[in-house]
Amino acid sequence: MIGQLRTYTVNRGMMDSWLDLFEKECAPNLEEAGISVHSAWVTEDRSQFVWVRCFPSRSEIELREAAFYGSDWYKARMEHIRSHIARMEIQLVELAA
Repeated sequence: MIGQLRTYTVNRGMMDSWLDLFEKECAPNLEEAGISVHSAWVTEDRSQFVWVRCFPSRSEIELREAAFYGSDWYKARMEHIRSHIARMEIQLVELAA
């Protein structure tokens, strides 16, 4: 299984709003597109949201991301989602058994 380790620096004062948005809207829509949320954390200072999303294989990443980012839901909510994020880092990782 292949994953993306994602670190989002969340705009000051927006972590609670981001967590609510992620839990209620983003995660279910990711799952619908076939992208599973493996785990998620918030740093102690509440400035960063760190999470891992997973795909069955490297070859599935582009297809499943296209389904998610091309969805009507994402297109309608994209600016609201992005308004929470100051910076984003993404690393591909292989999940160990």
